[in-house]
Amino acid sequence: MRKLVTAAAAVLATVLAAVLVATPAEAAGGGIMIYRAYYNSPGSDTGTNASLNAEYILLKNTASTAKWANGWTLRDKQNHVYKFPATKINPGKYVYVRTGRGTNNAANRYWGSRAYIWNNTGDAAYLRNAAGTLIDSCAWGSSGSWRNC
Repeated sequence: MRKLVTAAAAVLATVLAAVLVATPAEAAGGGIMIYRAYYNSPGSDTGTNASLNAEYILLKNTASTAKWANGWTLRDKQNHVYKFPATKINPGKYVYVRTGRGTNNAANRYWGSRAYIWNNTGDAAYLRNAAGTLIDSCAWGSSGSWRNC
């Protein structure tokens, strides 16, 4: 009986440790991740604001509580940098970071660029917190228009 109790306690301790210990990305980012990169807007690259805004990075809050991304940055390989203003992402919700111009709201952030940021021939998106710690990244090659990260 004593061996059974000891074994059960060891299993319980292992399960609790797995549940309570966050991965480095969860600890640093608190559940915010790059969910999708839509790097090749549909149709011809005309450079219109509508075409620029069809190019985006989609973030998701995978945590069970609201998370803030204030002062965080999103950048590409060429070091184009978007800095987040006060940005709250509710649990299970998404925020689009669109390349072009627009009015920020709960679901959309606008880079304000008049040129495409994400290269259709291959690029990467890097999400860093305000301290500069890498939270998540997503890279793609030259095929397709979007990638789930």
